[in-house]
Amino acid sequence: MSVKRLLIKGGRVIDPASGVDGIRDVLVEKGIISIIDISIQTEDAKVLSAEGKWVVPGLVDMHVHLREPGYEYKETIETGTKSAAAGGFTSVACMANTNPVNDCAQVTEFIRNMAKSKGAVNVFPIGAITKGLKGEALADIAEMAEAGVVALSDDGKCVMNAAVMRAAIEYAGMFGLAIIEHAEDIDLKQNGVMNEGVVSTRLGLVGAPRISEDTITARDISLAEYTGGHVHFAHVSTAGAVELIRFAKQKGVKVTAEAAPHHFTLTDEAVGEYDTNAKMAPPLRESRDINAIIQGLADGTIDCIATDHAPHGIAEKEVEFDSAAFGIVGLETAVPLSLGLVRDGRLTPLRLVEVMSFNPSKILKINRGTIQPGAVADITIIDPDKEWVVEPSQFKSKGRNTPFAGWKMKGKAVATIVNGNVAYEDN
Repeated sequence: MSVKRLLIKGGRVIDPASGVDGIRDVLVEKGIISIIDISIQTEDAKVLSAEGKWVVPGLVDMHVHLREPGYEYKETIETGTKSAAAGGFTSVACMANTNPVNDCAQVTEFIRNMAKSKGAVNVFPIGAITKGLKGEALADIAEMAEAGVVALSDDGKCVMNAAVMRAAIEYAGMFGLAIIEHAEDIDLKQNGVMNEGVVSTRLGLVGAPRISEDTITARDISLAEYTGGHVHFAHVSTAGAVELIRFAKQKGVKVTAEAAPHHFTLTDEAVGEYDTNAKMAPPLRESRDINAIIQGLADGTIDCIATDHAPHGIAEKEVEFDSAAFGIVGLETAVPLSLGLVRDGRLTPLRLVEVMSFNPSKILKINRGTIQPGAVADITIIDPDKEWVVEPSQFKSKGRNTPFAGWKMKGKAVATIVNGNVAYEDN
C-alpha cells in the first residue's frame, strides 16, 4: 500500500544506531522518516497503532537464496521477497548460486531489474567469487561491482583453493566488497550429510566433522590478516569457529560473522528418524556449539543473525536422507526464534536489533539499519508477545522445508514498511 504520510503511534522504538529505546511516535513522509517524538499529532496521515509493540529499523537478512534465475520452481524473487516481508525483513541480500550463476554483470542486472518490478522488499545481489562457483577463475568482479553487487560469495560451496581465495580477497578489497565464505573443507567433510557424532553413528549416516569448518575458518582468518581484506563467515555452526573468530577480532583482523536461527536453536538430535528437514550445510551441531554461538552473539564475536533461507521443491526433500537437498526456509520463522534469546536473557532487545538490522547493513554498506529523521523509512513493527503456530502451507515462500512445522512460536512481525510503504501487515 502506497501512502504519502504514515504515523506510527505509541510503539517502543528500538534503534541501536542512536541508542534510543523508549516509547515514541514516528512520522514518515514520502518514504523518509521525518519526525520521531514522544507525541506527534497530524490529521492527514495513515495511522498504525504500535502500542505494546516494538518499532525497529527494517530487518536486513544478508543471506538468502531467491533461486531466480533458473530455479523458479523453488522460489522466485517475487515469492521470496513476499516471504521476507512477512518475516519482517525490509532488505535481503541474495546469493549467487542461481542458474546461470550470478558471476557477471548481466545476471546481476537481471536480478536487480526483477527485484525492481516484482520485489516486495529491497534486494541486494551478492556476486559469485569464482566463475560458475567452480573455485577456479575469479568471476567478473569489477563488472559486478559496477552493476551493484554488495558482496561476493560462492555460498553453497567453499573456495578450496587458498591462492584463489587470497586473490579474491585482495581484488574484492579494491571495490570495497566483503568476501562471504561458506567455510567447509570438502575433503574433510567428504560425503557427510549431518554432524559427525553420536547421532550420526546411531543412524548410520556419514558425519561432517566440526574440523571441516574450523580448518577453513582458520585459513581464511590468516588470509584476511595477511591481505588486510575483509572476510565474513557465513552460518557459523561450531564452537571452534566462534573461538577462532573471537581471537581474530582481538588481534584486529578484519573479519565478521553471522549465525542462523536453526544453528542456535536445534541440535543434531532434530534429525530424529531421518528427517530431511533437519538436513543443512553446515549441519546442526550439539549443545556446546549452540551455547558458543549464543555467547558469540552476545559478546560481539558474531555480528549478525542471517537466515540462510534455502527453499527446495518437495521432491528434493521427500527422499532418503543421503539424497535429500541441504537447507531449510527461514525468513518467516527467524523473528520468533531470535526473540527467544531475549526472553532467555541472553540478548538485550537493542543487541537483537543490532544483529538483525544495523550490523548487516554496515557489513553490506547499504544505507539502512536505523530509525532516525532523514533515514529511509524501512521499519519493522514486531509484536513480541504474539503467539502463533508454524503452518508451512501458509508460508509466502514456495518452500515448505522447515523443521519447525507445528511449533508454537511467540513473537511475530506484524507490519513491514519499505520505503515508507506498507509491504506487509498481519491482519
